[in-house]
Amino acid sequence: MSDSRILDIVSSPADLKLLNDEELSILAQEVREEIITVTSQTGGHVASSLGAVEIILATHSVLDCPHDKFVFDVGHQAYAHKLVTGRLDEFRTLRSYGGLSGFPKPGESPYDVHPSGHASDSLSVALGLAKARDLAGTDERIVALIGDAALSGGMAFEALNHIGQAQTPLVVILNDNEMSISRNVGALMKHLGYMRTSTQYRETRDSLQEALESRGVLGNALANFGRNVKESMKQFVIPRSMIFEQLGILCTAPIDGHDIGLLKETLHVALQTNGPVLMHVVTRKGAGYGPAVQNPEKFHGIAPYCIETGEVKKKSGAAPTYTSVFGEALVKEARRDERIVAITAAMKGGTGLDAFAEEFPERFIDAGIAEEHAVGLASGLATGGRKPIVAIYSTFLQRAVDQVIINNALPNLDVVFAIDRAGVVGEDGPTHHGMFDLVYTRMVPHMRVIAPSNEAELVNALHTALALGGPFAIRYPRGSAEGVALPEEPQVFEEGKAKVVREGDDVALLAFGRMVPRALGAADALAKQGIEARVVDMRWVKPLDVAEIARAAQTKLVVTVEGGVIAGGAGEGVLGEMTRQGLSAPAFTLGIPDRYIPQGKADALLSDLGLDAEGIATSVQERLAALKQ
Repeated sequence: MSDSRILDIVSSPADLKLLNDEELSILAQEVREEIITVTSQTGGHVASSLGAVEIILATHSVLDCPHDKFVFDVGHQAYAHKLVTGRLDEFRTLRSYGGLSGFPKPGESPYDVHPSGHASDSLSVALGLAKARDLAGTDERIVALIGDAALSGGMAFEALNHIGQAQTPLVVILNDNEMSISRNVGALMKHLGYMRTSTQYRETRDSLQEALESRGVLGNALANFGRNVKESMKQFVIPRSMIFEQLGILCTAPIDGHDIGLLKETLHVALQTNGPVLMHVVTRKGAGYGPAVQNPEKFHGIAPYCIETGEVKKKSGAAPTYTSVFGEALVKEARRDERIVAITAAMKGGTGLDAFAEEFPERFIDAGIAEEHAVGLASGLATGGRKPIVAIYSTFLQRAVDQVIINNALPNLDVVFAIDRAGVVGEDGPTHHGMFDLVYTRMVPHMRVIAPSNEAELVNALHTALALGGPFAIRYPRGSAEGVALPEEPQVFEEGKAKVVREGDDVALLAFGRMVPRALGAADALAKQGIEARVVDMRWVKPLDVAEIARAAQTKLVVTVEGGVIAGGAGEGVLGEMTRQGLSAPAFTLGIPDRYIPQGKADALLSDLGLDAEGIATSVQERLAALKQ
């Protein structure tokens, strides 16, 4: 690490105020180099963080944080924020167990306002902070940074409506990196009605325009938001600014998001306005790193990579991922059935739907960051005779639980929910772990739920869901599968029937999904201690195999093992069934306890939770010993 770097002497945002614009630009380059160096080893959200560097430096050089509040949406673009808020020395621990979170985390730093990680919530949080300020009579300045894709989310629209109505001072920085707003937001915004025409609003707008025009060339450029801008980015500056004005929010014309001086000057003016202002800032995802600029989707969230080429450092001989197996299986199913339609929410690549979208473009729908809409849309497609497959990460599907229950399960529609990233996902931490899907799916009437234990089971589970119909959930983990051979022709599972994968009379290990291989490992360890464990791949979370549960109760101990939260999970479903059958065998559940799980390698986190083979075996031995006392 060079002793001459400006970055090395920045210990807080206050230090940025001592730097001129040229020095801040040099700092921006140093920040980019640090982000690239570290993420090449840790992986992470590279493209978005590189694109937002100047915005973050300019905002922190104007605000007085942590007194003022800088709110991030999603938070995956906040690496520069971490580097200038006293976390440079820890930055190399990014996304690692016990290290820095990849997202803002209030417990980590007073500069992190809220635990962001899910999109479209920043404007609601910012308005709440502004209202709290107004009620307390204090003077905090509030700035929210939101990307164009996140702005398309329904929660953001609800907040914009309220912000325009409240007319309290706050600044929204719209980071427009040309990824999706023209499609997702533009089509929705044109339907918004005229919502704010009060005299106060017009006076505030006019005051801001006069202030901007008084500042010469810069001011005139910003004041053009109500005029004809012929060379605007994407040729929709006028429609967009008019929409925000109709909501009661002042909107600037697009400015260069990589010009620190321009960003600072614009933000200064916006913060002096007695009302809400939206700064339209145009950036380039991956700015400063060629491979990320050329392929921003790949570098949205990437594993460790080679800096020179941008290629991911792949492990030799690794099994295919569950996601890729699902994607290939879905393409094969779609070739057999033209009614199949695939839906995702801004995660085409992440959910393995690239090949499907290429082969069946007319049958592929990306709803953008709008999970509620995506799930509601699926219900309409199913009602219209299609077979929608909704592929969404577990942590994001929980945003659409109401639509799952009312729009899909209540009318008992043929909709398959392919729940990716189920269970502990690793380095993205508590906002991304898929801990709750077993609870919010198994509680729903008409819903059937399968947790495949390997990639072959996943292929068969998808075929089963399409064959049986009705609302169906298939949950599978992130990362490499088990390396088993895929079926040449997929099979239909017998409904509610588990699969015994190892016999034993002492203990019954009833395992769900990815816990099956770990339960088998535990059985091997127990056998060395003279304890014979039956291992059951429960396969079906709902309906449960009641006959196999009764058989398990004939052993000395029944143990359920799952990769979701214990409270309300599959294990508690088994215990409930045992109670209904009047089975009195000793039993206990293993799963994720009643707490949030930090970031780290998935295997390390599972070990910490006692959900690896050793941990399961130890828990069984301890319980058996206690029963003998």
